[in-house]
Amino acid sequence: MDSLEREWIREYRAGNVEALGRLVEHTRRPLYGFIAKMMGGHPDTDEIFQEVWVRAMRSLDRYRDDRFLSWLFRIAHNLVIDRARKTSRLVSLAQPRHEDGPPLEDRLAEPAPDPAVHAAASDLEAAIARAVAELPPEQREVFLLRTEGDVPFKEIARLQGVSINTALARMQYAIRKLRSILGEFDPNRKTTDE
Repeated sequence: MDSLEREWIREYRAGNVEALGRLVEHTRRPLYGFIAKMMGGHPDTDEIFQEVWVRAMRSLDRYRDDRFLSWLFRIAHNLVIDRARKTSRLVSLAQPRHEDGPPLEDRLAEPAPDPAVHAAASDLEAAIARAVAELPPEQREVFLLRTEGDVPFKEIARLQGVSINTALARMQYAIRKLRSILGEFDPNRKTTDE
């Protein structure tokens, strides 16, 4: 846990509600991104994000872990699984996500405002999102926890209830599959529609 998170938790425990707001904003991007990708763009993403924080607030006084974001990911993981089990129409983690996610340009610095580069980046982001959506749920989860949340493999293994070797293997299989899928990606390739 970084020193800012530690300080905000201490302040919140002392009664400073604004400290919780800073903590939420500090973790919003990786946590919300993880939930959105696990939900495959399902509209309940906002609701699950809020529920993660409701549960975190209830337990924050007892929180003693050293990896705060990992703890939030674990809560989110459990909520996504619970939601999938409860709904009559299971959330398919393999369904393609909606293309209304944050643009790639929000995460990567663009050297110049070149429309061709922007279009290629958008195409690549869409191709990556589709490829990640094709991964088996366990592999997708390992991949997203590691890439979006920088969660250590030991924590991922604990979260998934598997050995660390299984978590590492799932990541390796995910990367191989993504390379296979994206190996064919060429943003300049002409399609049969053109």
